[in-house]
Amino acid sequence: MTKAADVIVIGGGIIGLSIALELRWRGLQVLVLTQDYQNAAANAAAGMLAPQAEEIAPGALLDLCTYSRSLYADWTTKLTMATGLDTGYWECGILAPRYVRPAFPERNRPSDSQITWHSRKELVGHLPTDNLGMEVVGGYWFDTDGQVDNRALYKSIQAAAEFAGVRVQTGVVVTAQDLQDLSQGVNGLVADRYILATGAWSQELLPVPVVPRKGQLIALQVPHEEDLPLNTVLFGTEIYIVPRRDGRIVIGATSEDVGFSTGNTAEGVQGLFDRAIRLCPALAKYPVVEQWWGFRPATPDELPILGHSADPRLILATGHYRNGILLAPATAQIIADLLFDRPHPLLSDCDYRRFIDGNKLSS
Repeated sequence: MTKAADVIVIGGGIIGLSIALELRWRGLQVLVLTQDYQNAAANAAAGMLAPQAEEIAPGALLDLCTYSRSLYADWTTKLTMATGLDTGYWECGILAPRYVRPAFPERNRPSDSQITWHSRKELVGHLPTDNLGMEVVGGYWFDTDGQVDNRALYKSIQAAAEFAGVRVQTGVVVTAQDLQDLSQGVNGLVADRYILATGAWSQELLPVPVVPRKGQLIALQVPHEEDLPLNTVLFGTEIYIVPRRDGRIVIGATSEDVGFSTGNTAEGVQGLFDRAIRLCPALAKYPVVEQWWGFRPATPDELPILGHSADPRLILATGHYRNGILLAPATAQIIADLLFDRPHPLLSDCDYRRFIDGNKLSS
């Protein structure tokens, strides 16, 4: 059979395309097969780069997230240079306000310096005006966290992949049967290696413990003649508020175990409004310009599944849950290094076999 590419990537979301682009930059011929982007995890994201603000516990996930955050500035610069497109990368820092002062507010973060509790007055120093809700008593400032515009980033990756020569076939439905015998290729398309990057839909193709977690989001628009009420991300209690430089303010997100149930719900959207306005009352006056949802791919321990499957021809890159945007550059690097026989030290923590007590998945 004629080889279609060196590598076939199954899945055309941010993770799949980031991997495809990195492999193409390293000289491989890459074909991406994708069905639909509309409800992918990237749509259920606000683009926060927040391993510290999310209070990820010390361990493999925090190490992976902080490593990926360290790649972001150079990675997005390279994308912009390749395409001329702005990714919306913004090292704006993140404020984590609290309504109750913790009993032991001083906390150490193993990833860098000590993070200190700030009074309300000190927090306001990071904002253009005092737009924090009156119930806020203080909080934390994470100056190494930030954001990227996930939609702009995806467009930049798409354009960079096209310019680099990554081939993409859309409207392609891959089934579990396609992965039963990779010697026959996928949909008749043969490659040396295959990479599964289908996010929340991965369990439909392989018995991996990845399930969808629905996220609902809303967006407001600050009128062009007005200044942004925020110049940094607010990461509050079950809410985050992400201001964009173009005046758009993204508010999210729910995390719902409802399978692939589509659509925004009154309960979900109302909860977002209530929590956002409590944290930043100034938001109440701005018009709502969009409501949407998507599905995050969750694993039991929230670590992604990266690396070889039971079939050495098939590489897994799925289960990124809430950190898909953040982990895109690290995932691309780690998977590309694996294909070039340079496994990253963090790869062993992400092996699928951690879930199966010695029984291997079949492909």
